[in-house]
Amino acid sequence: MKTVRTDLPRSLHELEHVWIPMSDGCRLAARIWLPDDAEADPVPALLEYIPYRKNDGTAVRDAARHAYFAGHGYASVRVDIRGSGDSEGILLDEYLPQEQEDAVEVLAWLAAQPWCTGATGMFGISWGGFNSLQVAARRPSSLRAIVTLCSTDDRYADDVHYMGGCLLGIDALSWASTMLAFNARPPDPAVVGERWRELWLERMEQSPPFIEAWLSHQRRDAFWRQGSVCQNYAAIEAAVYAVGGWADPYRNSVFRLLEGLPGPKKALVGPWSHCYPEEGVPGPAIGFLQEVLRWWDHWLKGIDTGIMGEPVLRAWMQDSVPPAPFYAERPGRWVAEEAWPSPRTELRPVELRFPAEQVVGAQEHGLLAGDWCPYGNADELPPDQRPEDGLSLCWGSEPLAERLELLGFPEVELQVSSDRPQALVCVRLCDVEPGGASTLVTRGLLNLAHRDSHEHPSPLEPGRRYRVTIRLNVVGHAFLPGHRLRVAVSPTYWPWAWPSPEPVTLTVYSGRLDLPVRPARAEDAALAPFQEPESAPPLEHDVLRAEEVGTEVVRDVAGGRFELTLKQDYGGRRRIRRSGIEFETTGFDRFTIVAGDPLSAYARSDRTDNLARDGWRVRVETSSAISADAERFHVSNSLDGYEGDVRVFTKAWTKTIPRDCV
Repeated sequence: MKTVRTDLPRSLHELEHVWIPMSDGCRLAARIWLPDDAEADPVPALLEYIPYRKNDGTAVRDAARHAYFAGHGYASVRVDIRGSGDSEGILLDEYLPQEQEDAVEVLAWLAAQPWCTGATGMFGISWGGFNSLQVAARRPSSLRAIVTLCSTDDRYADDVHYMGGCLLGIDALSWASTMLAFNARPPDPAVVGERWRELWLERMEQSPPFIEAWLSHQRRDAFWRQGSVCQNYAAIEAAVYAVGGWADPYRNSVFRLLEGLPGPKKALVGPWSHCYPEEGVPGPAIGFLQEVLRWWDHWLKGIDTGIMGEPVLRAWMQDSVPPAPFYAERPGRWVAEEAWPSPRTELRPVELRFPAEQVVGAQEHGLLAGDWCPYGNADELPPDQRPEDGLSLCWGSEPLAERLELLGFPEVELQVSSDRPQALVCVRLCDVEPGGASTLVTRGLLNLAHRDSHEHPSPLEPGRRYRVTIRLNVVGHAFLPGHRLRVAVSPTYWPWAWPSPEPVTLTVYSGRLDLPVRPARAEDAALAPFQEPESAPPLEHDVLRAEEVGTEVVRDVAGGRFELTLKQDYGGRRRIRRSGIEFETTGFDRFTIVAGDPLSAYARSDRTDNLARDGWRVRVETSSAISADAERFHVSNSLDGYEGDVRVFTKAWTKTIPRDCV
């Protein structure tokens, strides 16, 4: 239970709308929470910089978090990125240099304000975590520290677009469709006045479907290297607190940042999905705002809070659980390491002897993979994996004689051949209970054309043996005595991985599993507990319709057709009381495929955005789709804008993009 505090140390006020001018004449819209006495007693400034609309989309959560920081002696600032919310301009793609340059100007503006000490910090989850890292790499003079949550250091390896060189069918189109709808929403007439319609039409006309650019760069080229701070960790001098969750898709970067950053750093990984830890699901949630205040106080105020004397990594070691699509809590305990990579972790090799050599790719393998990016809702996590295991080539260990704890990146080395020049491999590591239930622990994908390089892929020679290494996602998991480890191998994983152009038979000649085994550490029992979650009061609002999400798998076994539908809903329909604005985003993602026919793969995403206030009512509808033949991807997008019930804008895009070893 989160405590809502109204007894914050410093009284505060809110500036609902402030324009921040950019050097090219564009203005960015900001909301600022300030201690009442900041003019007389200046404070450091904290920036959250995202495209999700400060007036409605994130207004409820913003109030709870930013007011809390302001009440503890910070100017907390929420800025809409250029082309989003009430900010001017057009948002052309994620994480472009323009976005980073604007942020550097925003930080300089904040540092120069009379209520600011000149010291700044930056924080955010997902998009805001990405650009916190990217902006830190530009070394703004005022930026002392950042907190980056659920983000990545490598835009190609760990984001919604590609995984192991495989196109992420599950999320690339879905997120691009969501952003197409988000970017087409108008600014608030209450802020920008009568120009809102002109600006809205301009946005709809000029905002591109992001999927076209993402799909046009199928290998790790300059497009992806831009904004990937792993290209030069040493560029970051600000202190970095990296935070992730075992159920979040961005957890790998936390450990890479710990290993790569040469400067001050700290990391925290809980059992959470894609959410802030004070609201963490699966639980336990923690008092994350108090933890972050200790970080800000140390780096921005010079107060010795003791935070840098603690272990560099703190992680939740998850106990084995029965498979389920949702967990309110994950049993386990907090563990810590003084350094990463930890010199105490042993890489233990296990020989894999599969009962057969060949596995024929089943196109429906992967329908029980769960969501790529869970948000803590019901029906998002992978259920029992036995149906998936039955479609794979599997190795199983003997029952364990004792508890086995893993912390780090498992790796699987395979000697394989393919009967086709283009193939992929999916490897899953599962925890099998004595009764047979199979819980997914971690997984990895590799486009075999990328076996040597993501920059320079090359087709396979059919029948030739290759030795390949698949690095699985980082994990903190304890296998219990009597349980078995299972490694499952398949050349398909739809819709996570877009299927190879032809049906593939994969031959596996030998294999090895390297397990990052973590020995017990007595000091873990003495770790100080986190405080209980708390926040400032959220913005007063009404829930007009509760959120409705869900997953449905339809199997037409006789016809060999399979369909996965994900119902998307971003918080239901809500009304902000003080402004009267109502908003909602809903939609569906549908993925279909036919057994034996990888070219039947089809993904479609539909989104509807509604905004309303006192007789003003607008709606944006988008539809996006991807299909492929043996040589090309076919992409379509459409956008319609409605004022009331009258359609005032329509546009459609179609594009054919050559397959590049995908």
